[in-house]
Amino acid sequence: MTGDIDAMWLRDSSAQVWPYLRFAKEDEKLRALLEGVVRRQTRMILLDPYANAFTRDPVDAPLRWAVHDKTEHRPGVAERKWEIDSLCYPIRLAHGYWQATGDASPFDAQWRTAAEAILRTFTEQQRKQSRGSYSFQRQTPDPFDTLALSGFGNPARPNGMIFSMFRPSDDACIYPLFVPANLFAVTSVRQLAELAAHAASDVKLGQRATALADEVALATVQHGRVNHPRFGEIWAYEVDGYGNALLMDDANAPGLVSMPYLRTCEVKDALYQRTRTFALSDANPYFFHESAADGIGGPHIGLNEVWPMSIMFRAFTSTSDAEVRLCLRWLRDTTAGTGFMHESFDKDDPAKFTRPWFAWANTLFGELMLTLSDERPAMLGAKLG
Repeated sequence: MTGDIDAMWLRDSSAQVWPYLRFAKEDEKLRALLEGVVRRQTRMILLDPYANAFTRDPVDAPLRWAVHDKTEHRPGVAERKWEIDSLCYPIRLAHGYWQATGDASPFDAQWRTAAEAILRTFTEQQRKQSRGSYSFQRQTPDPFDTLALSGFGNPARPNGMIFSMFRPSDDACIYPLFVPANLFAVTSVRQLAELAAHAASDVKLGQRATALADEVALATVQHGRVNHPRFGEIWAYEVDGYGNALLMDDANAPGLVSMPYLRTCEVKDALYQRTRTFALSDANPYFFHESAADGIGGPHIGLNEVWPMSIMFRAFTSTSDAEVRLCLRWLRDTTAGTGFMHESFDKDDPAKFTRPWFAWANTLFGELMLTLSDERPAMLGAKLG
């Protein structure tokens, strides 16, 4: 569960258990739980690779607000917003599980069928031949909750990148070629290729995955970068293949700041560093700099709302101890006395926040603490001011 919605998002459920992988080899019960998540997600992908969230029971109806969505409804699907990252996160978790435990048992015929579905979906959403089978419309006053042009989204020129209709925030993309998600897909599909060849003993599946990853990587490098008048060459957030680009960043991952966290690039990569500087500046319309904390938000909640997740990703990707200490102080001082990380808080008044319990954000904070204990142990004992 995401924390307050009785449904299982592929992204959130992967992120919620990710930090526990380091303990899996020594803990049999934990290892069984993680294997269960991998297998459960495999079954979910086979229900519908375009869905982002699923119900407890495979015969349950969609979420109450999704019942009347104009799309192809399938039993067990809670919501059907097509997001590239929904298929990337389960690969990331499966690959991490295999690396942590050496256990290849989840990568059976069912997993291989799901892997085929992932490659098929990514390939279809390159939209080289047609728009594909997926469309989505919702009756709503929020333009970020539905898709234009009969549910197929705004136009973009096919160029080898994968079309994404929604972002990891569940907000609709303005330009369908969502750059951070394409870079995440490259990393994930390469991990799928490794799993296919070595854990699932399917060399041909691995070769097809590698070929797709190579194609998407080349297309994203060719079309996903822009020259900013202030920062130089940076990654765009979204592009349309016609030369138009959206320059912003969102608090969620995949986003521009979070790219090294998802291993789509190195922290010290010059292109990333310029992009990160852009995203953490007033050139990003969703970066808010005020009294409570600096941070990135997004259209999902609205203006002037900082997401603690964005502060955590800033800490994960920082090369400066001073910056990490600043992030930790902001995180400590913006829980409104609850001791928990929220979805967002008002940039001037953290007592005004959304979601008293947000599992992904709380897990991510725990992961940050574990990472600091490994890489910068002195930081956890330092005074934050």
